[in-house]
Amino acid sequence: MRFSKATTLAAVASTAQAQRPDNTSICDYYTTALLKNNTADNQATLLTLVVNTVVIGNYTQPNVGVKVPGILAPGQYNGTDVNLLPYFNGDLASSNRGGDHGVSVNFLDDGGAEPLKNNKPANTQSSSQYFLLTHLYQFFGSLLGCSKQGMPGFAAYGGHASMYEVHKFMALDPYEMGYFITQVGLAASSFGVADSDVQAVGSALASLFDYRCAPPTTVIQSQGAQLQSICIAEDCPLAADSVCDSYQPVVEPSSVSPSASTSATPTASYSTSSPLTTPGSTGPGNATSTPSAATGSSTASSPTTVPTAGAATNGFGLVAAAGGLLALLL
Repeated sequence: MRFSKATTLAAVASTAQAQRPDNTSICDYYTTALLKNNTADNQATLLTLVVNTVVIGNYTQPNVGVKVPGILAPGQYNGTDVNLLPYFNGDLASSNRGGDHGVSVNFLDDGGAEPLKNNKPANTQSSSQYFLLTHLYQFFGSLLGCSKQGMPGFAAYGGHASMYEVHKFMALDPYEMGYFITQVGLAASSFGVADSDVQAVGSALASLFDYRCAPPTTVIQSQGAQLQSICIAEDCPLAADSVCDSYQPVVEPSSVSPSASTSATPTASYSTSSPLTTPGSTGPGNATSTPSAATGSSTASSPTTVPTAGAATNGFGLVAAAGGLLALLL
């Protein structure tokens, strides 16, 4: 059974091992370290905590003091303005529903940030928001090698096999991808993940999704090799052994209607404490952000209580080498 906001989980800083055993997946190791029992429900909880933090920013207490703006907050990456919110709230015709152009889909149609602050994907189970968030939990669960996934409590990934097909009408560039990957790193850091492991996560995500024209690659074992490039704009770095003929010409998403909720930008800002390096950058990524008015404050009034990994040496240990995301698996 998943924990509620009122649940106090055990602190594990003194018991978490400094090095993940080679025969233990990332998901299994940190489900045990942070939530004690390595069950399907607890694995789903771990992924819910991390993904929700990536999306809306800090909402849990305690954390180690790392501020996470979240991908819905506007900001900058390497001095370039980034605003991912229009891809989520329907302001851009950027979702692939078949055909030769994108369509507008509001993925914040079922409560926005509020259910995420309560460790849920959405208020109901029939919305675009619900399907997006649950697929994110499942996808990252597969990437991290959750051994209990597919059992009652944590469903196997049921989404599209090709991340290129999912994102093809977004025309994402290196700055948007860099900002997204930075938020993943910050979310991990906020739970006490070591800087070296955060860098490994960024390198792994970038190697898989951040190069245009990449050849088919297996991400979900049961789905086989698929086109996975998400960064497809012309200024995205070109993959080695590129297969550009397998990718369609980039289609820029058209604007549907401006959202009144994004007209005001708060003055508060966050800067990354451990920025990531991604392809196309000349150095460590410099991402800054402001909380999004569209989603409300990224900190709940009654924060969820969760454990943290504690000392930096208790980090995720996400890859044995940063050569690719498949190293995250068993």
